[in-house]
Amino acid sequence: MVFTTHIFLFYFLPLFLAVYFSLPRAWRNLWITVASYVFYGWWEPWFVCLMMFTTVMDFIWGKVITRPSATRRQRKLAVFACVVTNLSFLGFFKYYMFAAETLNRLLATVGTEPFRVMTVVLPIGISFYTFHSLTYIIDLYRGQATPAKSFTDFSAFVALFPDLVAGPIIRYKMLAGQLAARRETLSHFASGIVIFMVGFAKKTLLANPIGQVADSAFNAANPLPLDAWVGALAYAFQIYFDFCGYSDMAVGLGRMLGFELPRNFDAPYRAENITDVWRRWHISLSTVLRDYLYFPLGGNRKGPASTYFNLAVVMLLGGLWHGAKWNFVVWGAYHGLLLAYERWRGKRSAYDSFPRPLRIGLTFLFMLFSWVPFRADSLTAAWQYFGSMFGLLPVADTAPLLAADIYTPYRLLVLGVCALLVFQPLQAHDWAQRPVTWPRVAMVTPLFACSLMTMYSQAFNPFLYFQF
Repeated sequence: MVFTTHIFLFYFLPLFLAVYFSLPRAWRNLWITVASYVFYGWWEPWFVCLMMFTTVMDFIWGKVITRPSATRRQRKLAVFACVVTNLSFLGFFKYYMFAAETLNRLLATVGTEPFRVMTVVLPIGISFYTFHSLTYIIDLYRGQATPAKSFTDFSAFVALFPDLVAGPIIRYKMLAGQLAARRETLSHFASGIVIFMVGFAKKTLLANPIGQVADSAFNAANPLPLDAWVGALAYAFQIYFDFCGYSDMAVGLGRMLGFELPRNFDAPYRAENITDVWRRWHISLSTVLRDYLYFPLGGNRKGPASTYFNLAVVMLLGGLWHGAKWNFVVWGAYHGLLLAYERWRGKRSAYDSFPRPLRIGLTFLFMLFSWVPFRADSLTAAWQYFGSMFGLLPVADTAPLLAADIYTPYRLLVLGVCALLVFQPLQAHDWAQRPVTWPRVAMVTPLFACSLMTMYSQAFNPFLYFQF
């Protein structure tokens, strides 16, 4: 189930809220768990079994780790077993086919008969809820969190449907107090509705239409340079408004239930260098990689060479976290090299002395280049797309058809609105934090109504981060 469907908006959400606020507070976390399993199992019911199994397992491991009589060795063994088990599930479902197909290609180069690769279906959102559980277990081991008071508290944390399938990545210690006791106020609920509406509009009015432009350009054979650049620009806008819109909707739904989920974006395309980008883009993933991978590797405590190496490793694994393709490895390596270079310069870019608008423009250009391998179907396709961007390939005969498809007045209008919004400073998360007033309601209600009508007219409705 996705947020931008009539099933969620007019059936699941009203029913969920009606039952939620009619239940005693002691029963609300259990209802969150049950309803979240229905939400998650809407695609494939068996996905729920895997999440339920890992939730029970991690809750038990948490009890073992925090048992007063546990020795240091027992606690180490417990956290090791838990981490290995969770990563094994994640590795099998997400990376088995990638690893097997890569091995088959290597075997073919030496003339060895390839083996049969089993087809494995990737459970939606497995990367997110696995990271939720891992941060819980590791924080317990470090003494940075207290164990869940009940299984229903922990299961509600893992399965919480607003952020279940595409984040933001939440640590248990952030929600522990809210799971135990939270205040569901009318002002908080109204604020949640406002930010949900804004996120919904980002997705339906901006991400979906501009995503069709990106798909047309990336699926075309040897487009004109201008068309290729427009396609890359469209994808940069699509992935931002798609993911940021989902995060806004998640935060809004959380507020309706009394939770305060962390913000996941802070105007990333206004960043002045790549280091600044990663303070603003997918903030929850950046902080998790920093606290649970970069710092344990040594961070910047072991000298410059070790720091550069650690940055490269973290970004390589961050790229691989996004998907089992070499494209994502290259994307992660690209960002790792840029981060290491800026760290070598004291967290400053090569263009740090330029005027601020130029620094923002150059940083956006570097991000634009990185989105090409991220979006392309393969490294070969990415290389060919770069060739089209720089006019190095012969233009296909179908180029006029592509131009007619992407340069319609409506799509050009959406492209212009996207460009205007990503470079202005006011963010929906900050705007929705302010008290809800009638003028604010009068502003978002027509926007939401327009978004609803658009939703019914759209057949193209992907959420990009569901695949990660």
